[in-house]
Amino acid sequence: MFAKRVSAIAATAVLLAALGATASAQTVSRFDDGSFEYQRATAGSFDELSSGQTIGPWQVTAGTVDLIGAGFWQAAEGDQSVDLNGAGPGAVAQTFTTVPGADYTVTYALAGNPGAAPALKTGSALIDGQDFQDFSFNTTGKTSTNMGYVNRQFTFQATNSTTTIAFTSTTPNSPAGPVLDDVRIDRCAPCPTCGNG
Repeated sequence: MFAKRVSAIAATAVLLAALGATASAQTVSRFDDGSFEYQRATAGSFDELSSGQTIGPWQVTAGTVDLIGAGFWQAAEGDQSVDLNGAGPGAVAQTFTTVPGADYTVTYALAGNPGAAPALKTGSALIDGQDFQDFSFNTTGKTSTNMGYVNRQFTFQATNSTTTIAFTSTTPNSPAGPVLDDVRIDRCAPCPTCGNG
């Protein structure tokens, strides 16, 4: 009887370890869904998401954000985008695998919710919690059918086998913030002449 109990406990421990490994593998992978398409928002409307909720591989890490559904306003790529202000300023983040020492280029499409003040929407892009790029977008003259997306870009060097990228709004006291879409992360090709003196 004791041997059966020990075997059952050992089998349970192996199963829990396997489940833990699977969960870890699912939380860290290649960068994906930079256009916020995997989780479908209400078409012609938006879904407000709070800290702790997810948008595909992205996690809402602070405040609230709005996942904008197809047809609500112009997207930069695909059908959906994210307003980094839900009821107020929020943030989204994604963790993905990287090669330590390698350089990566981040590009993203930036606009702003034209539906409410202030006209100037502000925010920051962060790598592993470090502010890599502050951004701003003026919505004056912009509409839901002409959002005026602009491309922003920066490069970082990975220091670990996983990296977390985050976008956060710094637009206070408003349900209308910076709008994010078409995030892309590409590993830079090694320079063939580097290190050759």
